[in-house]
Amino acid sequence: MDSPPSRVIHIRKLPNEVSETEVIALGLPFGKVTNILMLKGKNQAFLELGTEEAAVTMVNYYTAVTPQVRNVPVFIQYSNHKELKTDSALNQRAQAVLQAVSAVQEGGSPSSDTAGDSILSPAPSPVLRIIIDNMFYPVTLDVLQQIFSKFGTVMKIITFTKNNQFQALLQFSDPVNAQQAKLSLDGQNIYNSCCTLRIDFSKLVNLNVKYNNDKSRDYTRPELPAGDGQPPVDPSMAAALSKDSTSLLGAISPLSAAAAAAAAAGRVALSGHSGALTCPSWFTLSSFPPFLPSPSASRLTEGVYGDVQRVKILYNKKDSALIQMADGNQAQLAMSHLNGQKMYGKIIRVTLSKHQTVQLPREGLDDQGLTKDFTNSPLHRFKKPGSKNFQNIFPPSATLHLSNVRDDVTEEDLRLLFSNSGGTVKAFKFFQDRKMALLQMSTVEEAIQALIDLHNYDMGRGHRLRVSFSKSTI
Repeated sequence: MDSPPSRVIHIRKLPNEVSETEVIALGLPFGKVTNILMLKGKNQAFLELGTEEAAVTMVNYYTAVTPQVRNVPVFIQYSNHKELKTDSALNQRAQAVLQAVSAVQEGGSPSSDTAGDSILSPAPSPVLRIIIDNMFYPVTLDVLQQIFSKFGTVMKIITFTKNNQFQALLQFSDPVNAQQAKLSLDGQNIYNSCCTLRIDFSKLVNLNVKYNNDKSRDYTRPELPAGDGQPPVDPSMAAALSKDSTSLLGAISPLSAAAAAAAAAGRVALSGHSGALTCPSWFTLSSFPPFLPSPSASRLTEGVYGDVQRVKILYNKKDSALIQMADGNQAQLAMSHLNGQKMYGKIIRVTLSKHQTVQLPREGLDDQGLTKDFTNSPLHRFKKPGSKNFQNIFPPSATLHLSNVRDDVTEEDLRLLFSNSGGTVKAFKFFQDRKMALLQMSTVEEAIQALIDLHNYDMGRGHRLRVSFSKSTI
């Protein structure tokens, strides 16, 4: 028989080497952890939360999302105890860790190093150095901002590549916030089984950001220039991102702590595993023009943000479609990049769908061509895990990258082709081998329309034009 709600949580099937810090981290996103009892010989622990409401939120969340510690599923339920009594000397280490974490949560500094962990020392800097290991999917500056802003105000971020690894420097307004973020996020995966966060304190105490673009951002100075060759940041967008508010990325944040915080606030229903959110692989694309056929709706994402499996335009709502991607990570990429973009004069909205899959029409049933199956399309580019194509995924921009260009096709041919899509070609540049080129339309909306019309365009002699968004300008 299930125990009634209690602010004491019983955790079972913990891995042998689990630390007190990792157990406490399971409860941190839901509120203050007021006590802990470790039973390492039994691979069990008890957590006492500040309120019964916080405990209920935690149990409800982990009922839908299997909690994991060190990639091992653990079991969580209410305890028969209404409070914990932990006077035993055998539990002194756990108490020391809890006191240190509580001091950090309340904005103080740990007063004892009894536990002997380096994480218990006062935060030396508000700046964190972040390294992304096993980076199969791209991690953008905005993704980092949304994840880390759950722990405090993110003021500045600088991203760069060093020793062939994506790294970032991220500055909080307070060292305490940096301490909290490091405690909760170090070792976590951004996406399932990949993009692992390695977090340490930086020797720097302040970041000097000169430009606001896709490589660096100062959220306290939205007026900064974009710098040469970089797309500018809309000041209103920068101001919005600087607030700890729920954007599309925030609502589906993949980290366990951020996801749990969002769930605790009642903003979104999540599914998947602790440590990384398994996003549904399908989403709803709405507010696009009703005359746009389903292949065009899918072509917007196919070959750009992932491999589209199925598309269904809703019969009673022709301006909306269900789009099923190959996996949840691709769906998240498509949502984060496409939501709010303008297409054919309308703002498109991309949201998670309640449907589990896009159903094909029954055999013999005419659905007026509203459903398309692309499962076996030869044009899929992301079948191989860790494909280099994932490194060339960028937000919609006015500049398009063209590849697989036939060797006898001229600049004039391509300018004419893209002008016929309804826009104006502002600039053009062939790469040295002339198999690739950059082409700049006058607006992002025109570039989106051109990509819809001309991605996979048959140029003859076995050449299909590949069109994607570029981070470069001409």
